Amino acid sequence: DGIIDEETFSQIREMDDPDDPELFSAGIVFGFFDQAEQTFGEMRRAISEKNLEQLSSLGHFLKGSSAALGVFKVQAICETIQNNGKMRDEVRDENITSEDALKRIKDLLRNAELEYRIAKAWFLKLYPDGGPEGGDEED
Repeated sequence: DGIIDEETFSQIREMDDPDDPELFSAGIVFGFFDQAEQTFGEMRRAISEKNLEQLSSLGHFLKGSSAALGVFKVQAICETIQNNGKMRDEVRDENITSEDALKRIKDLLRNAELEYRIAKAWFLKLYPDGGPEGGDEED
């Protein structure tokens, strides 16, 4: 359905023990929720502080977490945030100003959060009972 790279995610689900209600994959998914939401908050702070180096680093971090679960749209946006944080437009292969980088990253962050919410909804349908110990979701 174009939300999650199911081949990547199926590799994580293969590690689940069907006899154990505490699924390994659920722990990974709900851990990603916490990590992503914390990182988005740190990105908003870094934008307000105009800290491009921090934004690049946070983009790199969330790119990796997203890739591990197959959340490919967030992964791609975070890669662009990483590059823009280095004042680079990789598509055009050119340098950009810090002002332009911040403006782009603000828009990219909004898109990343939207794509994250779509992916989270997909995962919550898969794990309606929440994550380990009931997760952090309301029943």
